[in-house]
Amino acid sequence: MMKLFKLLSVSALLLGAVSVANAQEDASNKDSMAVSFGVKGGVNFATLDGGDIDSPDSRTSFHVGAFAEIPVADIFSVQVEALYSGQGAEYDFRGSDGDKAELQLDYINVPVLAKFYIVKGLSIEVGPQFSFLVNDEFDFNPNSDNGDIDLEDNPAAPDFKTFQVGAAGGLTFQTESGLFATARYVRDLTDIAKDANIQNSVFQLGVGFKF
Repeated sequence: MMKLFKLLSVSALLLGAVSVANAQEDASNKDSMAVSFGVKGGVNFATLDGGDIDSPDSRTSFHVGAFAEIPVADIFSVQVEALYSGQGAEYDFRGSDGDKAELQLDYINVPVLAKFYIVKGLSIEVGPQFSFLVNDEFDFNPNSDNGDIDLEDNPAAPDFKTFQVGAAGGLTFQTESGLFATARYVRDLTDIAKDANIQNSVFQLGVGFKF
């Protein structure tokens, strides 16, 4: 009888340990499949490309915003972002004396990216980006507060479109603490202005934190 009691006791303990382990694993799996949020920002190297423009210099600006990552499987998720992004291009003017002017096209970008984890902490992202123009101006003095020319109501200015569709792709490396660094290239699939074969082309480097 005592041996039977010990056997039953050991069995109960083993069953309890297995149940606790399974519960912890289920909780861990639920946590890994939970939607996560984060913030990010960084530098833009933006220019314009297409058959109707002669390769201007890049405009150095910034992007900043927030995102949500929605897990679909262990190695695959969907990431949706909302970013303020300074784009456009830079031009030489007044001959060869080194003066610069910027075409400043600023957008709210909404990338919707498929995110694949290659190895732990390293992922690739690819997908469409939807962009909404919020500012367009020409700045003859990019490093000061004067020299801005608002193009919105200027009849001589191109008729810039307020909505763009593009494609984005990049890499992200994330630490276990949630800090990450990312590199991404974005190219418009639609023209930035009516009756003009010109598209945004942007290379981004950024850092962020996922909660």
